[in-house]
Amino acid sequence: MRILVHACCGPCSLEPVRLLEEEGHELAIAYSNPNIHPEAEYLKRLETLQSWADGEGIEVIPLVYDPETWEHEVGVHGTDRAERCRACYRMRLQRTAAYAVEHGFEAITTTLSVSPYQLTEVIAEELERAAAEAGIRSCFRDFRPHYQQATILSREMRMYRQWYCGCHLSMEESKREREERFAARKASKEARRAARASAEQYCAAIEARSRMELGRKDAHEDR
Repeated sequence: MRILVHACCGPCSLEPVRLLEEEGHELAIAYSNPNIHPEAEYLKRLETLQSWADGEGIEVIPLVYDPETWEHEVGVHGTDRAERCRACYRMRLQRTAAYAVEHGFEAITTTLSVSPYQLTEVIAEELERAAAEAGIRSCFRDFRPHYQQATILSREMRMYRQWYCGCHLSMEESKREREERFAARKASKEARRAARASAEQYCAAIEARSRMELGRKDAHEDR
C-alpha cells in the first residue's frame, strides 16, 4: 500500500519507517509541522529528517509552514495541553491527508505515536478523523514499544534530538519540567549529604564515647 507518513522529526521516524517497510508498504514522508518554534528549529529538524531519508531513498515532502495560522487556531488553547495537542494533531494530520488524496496515496499514518510523551489515543482519533474527512484510509500504529530502540539508534547515528515537542508553549513547559527535575535531584543530593554527615557525626560520637570509657577503665585498673 502507498502510504504518506506524517513525521515530526528524524529520530521518531526511524522505527516506524522500518516497520512499515517490513510490512511491504511504499512510503513517502510529509513534514507537516507548523507548530515548531522558532523557524530555525523547524529547519534543523527538517534538515535532520531529510539527511536520513535521503540515505534511505525516501522522499520527504515539506508542507506549508505557517506558524501564524497555528497560533491563531491552536495556540489559543494556551496551557490546556489536552485541547492544544488535539488541535495541533488535527491541523497537521488534516494537511497530510489532503496532500495524500491530491497525490494518489492510499493511506496516511504518523510517527507521533512512537513517543510515550504524546497523547496516543488522541493521535489515533485525529488520524482517523483526518483520513475519514479526506476519504482515505487511516493506518494507525502504536509505535511506543519501539521508542527505546529509536532513541538508541538516533544517538548512535548522532542525529539531532530536540528537547521539547515543538511549539513555544511546549518549550516553556519543558523548561519548567527540567528545572523541577534539577531542583528535585539537588534536594535529594543535599538530603543524602546531610544524612551522611549526620551518620558520620553519630559514629564519631560513639567512637569518642568508647575511647572515653576505655580510658576510664584503664585508669581504674592502674589504681
